[in-house]
Amino acid sequence: MVEILVADDHPLFRYAITDFVERNIAETKTITCTDLDAAIEVAEENPDIDLVLLDLNMPGMDGLNGIVRFRNQFPEIPIVIVSAEEDKNVVLQAFTYGAVGFITKSSSCEQIVAALEQVLSGQVYLPPDIIRKSGTGKPKDENSAQQIDPKLIAALTRRQLLVFECIAKGKSNKQIAYELNIAETTVKAHVSAILNKLNVHNRIQAALCAASIDFNHYLMR
Repeated sequence: MVEILVADDHPLFRYAITDFVERNIAETKTITCTDLDAAIEVAEENPDIDLVLLDLNMPGMDGLNGIVRFRNQFPEIPIVIVSAEEDKNVVLQAFTYGAVGFITKSSSCEQIVAALEQVLSGQVYLPPDIIRKSGTGKPKDENSAQQIDPKLIAALTRRQLLVFECIAKGKSNKQIAYELNIAETTVKAHVSAILNKLNVHNRIQAALCAASIDFNHYLMR
């Protein structure tokens, strides 16, 4: 049984998301609360929680700082932000603060299911529609402005560049495998090689670094 904590202060949305999750994610039990303090209390009382969905603007969150607070107390519980916020800089910052997924409240049912399944399988979920957006001004946090030495990018093979471009668009390994017509195990090998060559620790950092990369420039060489 998968246990998911849903923390949102809007009753209608809280009911809708819990009903949706229980109907679409097999063998799932949801627990609900309305603010961050309550979420922390529930997590303390329920050590088997597999995932928490946090509303970015509910009481106690203090913006992105609420992610850090929850993460520090429960580092083993994956955090997915559920928010109406669609500013790319805010979305990327959420990942630097410790989230492993970000679902906008305008997401389709298919996107929500894909996001939850991806995170529950141990991956991260980057919302592709937001990641594909051009920047909205200067980043609000220095962590979201990471740059990669062009020489490191040039050292990637063509296939690795294609995989890297897909990562930058927020695609999962399964989606990349389908798009490039290769095995998912091959995608995983490419991802590991990319992270190693670029000297980054995970695909979130890779996606952050990819924000200003012109992939066509490298693919046309």
